[in-house]
Amino acid sequence: MSYREGRHFSQAKNNFKGHAGVDFGKVSEDELKELWLETLQSGMHGLCFSMYEDGQNPGDIITEEQVERRIQIIKPYTKWVRSFSCIEGNEHIPRIAKQNGLKTMVGAWLSDDLEMNETEIEALITLAKEGCVDIAAVGNEVLYRNELSKEQLLQYLKRVKEALPDVEVGYVDAYYEFSVHPEIVEICDVVLANCYPYWEGCPMEYSLNHMQQMFGQATAAANGKKVIITETGWPSQGSSLKGAISSEVNAMKYFINTQVWSAKDDIEVFYFSSFDESWKVGAEGDVGAYWGLWDKHENLKY
Repeated sequence: MSYREGRHFSQAKNNFKGHAGVDFGKVSEDELKELWLETLQSGMHGLCFSMYEDGQNPGDIITEEQVERRIQIIKPYTKWVRSFSCIEGNEHIPRIAKQNGLKTMVGAWLSDDLEMNETEIEALITLAKEGCVDIAAVGNEVLYRNELSKEQLLQYLKRVKEALPDVEVGYVDAYYEFSVHPEIVEICDVVLANCYPYWEGCPMEYSLNHMQQMFGQATAAANGKKVIITETGWPSQGSSLKGAISSEVNAMKYFINTQVWSAKDDIEVFYFSSFDESWKVGAEGDVGAYWGLWDKHENLKY
């Protein structure tokens, strides 16, 4: 999967210790930054697209120019881009990504606002019929948030599948939701699982093993269907959660481990996220603003 695999990234793959990840040994922070950058430059499968600049929030209308600028920044490093909505400027993401040679996982954002759901679903179908959608993601963690019933979600999935017979259709949720909702797995073409050791308070040294277990649980629930990790990441600052410590060093190590594992075992991963977004400090607390590989000013971190 690599584009420009360098010496240090090759060494990291050689030093990969399975569940324990890369043996960082006595690597200095400067050496870690060098390895992080080389890992990024080696390319990744997918990247979650951060839509909003500092001062913007969901509901603001985003311009094509802003999306184009950010696509230009990330496109040397990823093959796929994932978007989360199909309205309010989000519809520009798959169109511009396609113009730049990227593949797209396009999400329709579903909630308990049924009128808005209609707008999202119709916009997703429109984008797919334009040829802008490689994978259609119908909803994101809507069961986890208890905003729709399983039956409502199944109806949305069935509707999109019938409208788009030539497009892979799936649903995104926390990895464990697929174990308790086999009907969702059955209707999906692909299982789209979010895997966050951080949000389960897992210490860094055990985080890769924990993510592999999450992936394994989703794989078992998928009954032979492909599983894609649609979100995983680690915050570079902010509050910590139990044994999961937010820091630049841990964010770099987690990214490196994720990408080396993805490359070695051919796991399709969408990393979260591209840019820091200041608005994400609500339910997630202060840590929500620091998940990007680039900061809120679009400068590469570290």
